[in-house]
Amino acid sequence: MKDIQSQPDHRQIAIDKVGIKNVRYPIIVRDRQNRVQSTIATIAMYVGLPHEERGTHMSRFIELLHMFEREVSLSSFTTVLQEMKNYLKAESAEMEMRFPYFMEKTAPASGAKSLMDYDCKLIGVITSDNKIDFYCEVIVPVMSVCPCSKAISEVGAHNQRGVVRLATRFKRFVWFEDLIERVEAAGSYSLYSLLKRNDEKEVTERGYHNPKFVEDIVRDIARNMEDDPNISWYSVSAENFESIHNHNAYAQVRSDSQK
Repeated sequence: MKDIQSQPDHRQIAIDKVGIKNVRYPIIVRDRQNRVQSTIATIAMYVGLPHEERGTHMSRFIELLHMFEREVSLSSFTTVLQEMKNYLKAESAEMEMRFPYFMEKTAPASGAKSLMDYDCKLIGVITSDNKIDFYCEVIVPVMSVCPCSKAISEVGAHNQRGVVRLATRFKRFVWFEDLIERVEAAGSYSLYSLLKRNDEKEVTERGYHNPKFVEDIVRDIARNMEDDPNISWYSVSAENFESIHNHNAYAQVRSDSQK
């Protein structure tokens, strides 16, 4: 059969990224407490296309996914990137996996246990000279109490839910749980799926006594990242969905360079 994708192209324009997006696929990721957990990833896979080639072979991306055997690790991720580049005869290759990751949390007063879900990402790139860049991201909801509102109000202080995004490059393996717990520790207090009445009292009062601006949150996380020799680069942002303003509050810190 005629292979249209393999025909030459004469427009002399290379394509930076071409591939597939929004592929849902079952995967198994490492879990600090239970060794592994199953989840569903939304995957994007791209290659760099040389100027002389008309197209890439989209079906081959799906074939390559089976190399994972569903378990995601640093070594398997790197292997798939290398195979994408080689199999598709590409200049470069990139893959991103987004998936929900679940942690069991214990309510602070009642001890009630429940599962909390967090959005996580794994992103990897292999360049034309076979250098590999790999980083992960966790997206963590937090609670924040406004320090200004607390200082000027006779009663109470406004608080809201926010989202922190922490992306890191690291030298040795790091657990998603470790990154999530560091982010939660930087908010006024962390969130839970299940809270009894005595838990709500505990969370409300602890948060009130630990007010945080978005600036405080990103600076505290940045300091934690700077103090960890295993973290070679990071980017952290915090966005609060303000409860008494018609806008969101936002702050971001990125490390200057890779350690």
